[in-house]
Amino acid sequence: MEEIAISKFKATCLAVLERVRKTGQPIRVTRFGQIIAEIKPPPSAQPPRRFGRHIGSGVILGDIVSPIGDESDWEAARELEPDKGENQK
Repeated sequence: MEEIAISKFKATCLAVLERVRKTGQPIRVTRFGQIIAEIKPPPSAQPPRRFGRHIGSGVILGDIVSPIGDESDWEAARELEPDKGENQK
């Protein structure tokens, strides 16, 4: 880990902080050879995702099988007979 004297840190503070942000490497600040601070990048600049965090985690196990049986047995699948005389003009 890189060490920097406090006097040099004071003179180049913004540049040191930018270097830590870009490289991700922490830097120790010393005074008379003793470590007085350690500058580390934040763990993450982005908040964790709430929506879409499980993208790609699903597994397809097979097709959906109808428990009813044949489609011709469904009332909704039957063709409607036109009304005789009521709606004709």
